[in-house]
Amino acid sequence: MSASNPLISWFRVFQAGALAVAVCFSLGATDAGSRFNDLGHRLMCTCGCAQMLGECNHVGCPSSGQELSELSADIAAGMSDQAIFSAFTAKYGATVLAAPTTQGFDLVAWIAPFAVFGAALLGTILLIRRWAGIAGAKAQLAALEPANVDPADLERREQIRRETGADGGF
Repeated sequence: MSASNPLISWFRVFQAGALAVAVCFSLGATDAGSRFNDLGHRLMCTCGCAQMLGECNHVGCPSSGQELSELSADIAAGMSDQAIFSAFTAKYGATVLAAPTTQGFDLVAWIAPFAVFGAALLGTILLIRRWAGIAGAKAQLAALEPANVDPADLERREQIRRETGADGGF
């Protein structure tokens, strides 16, 4: 294989691009400021404002200053992200986490929306198929009706249909 092969040239360009993207995403990954910002957006302020800890901006918040200083001290102490989350959860409860964990019963919070959407989609599909089947059956019955039927016979059929509920309840 020679270096002039276009496939090899494109592969090397792809490798260089992938390396550039990896370097760009890893810049600042160990910076304490970016870690503080990241963790501050993964925790909730406990004052009741329903904002992320790093974004709590209401005047006179009794909680955000203390929590932000605790977060900064934990990062400076070299605690891992999981240890910081565990410390905040132990102190403030599970509501301090911006997203539920992916363990135990909290996993239901991740699965339930997709399960409900899937069940609703399946129910809608079955309902539409049933409606199409009923419409098709009525069209077939109308096609089978002879053109010269006695009106008294049609009235008797209609009365039987009403009394027996043979229309499918619709």
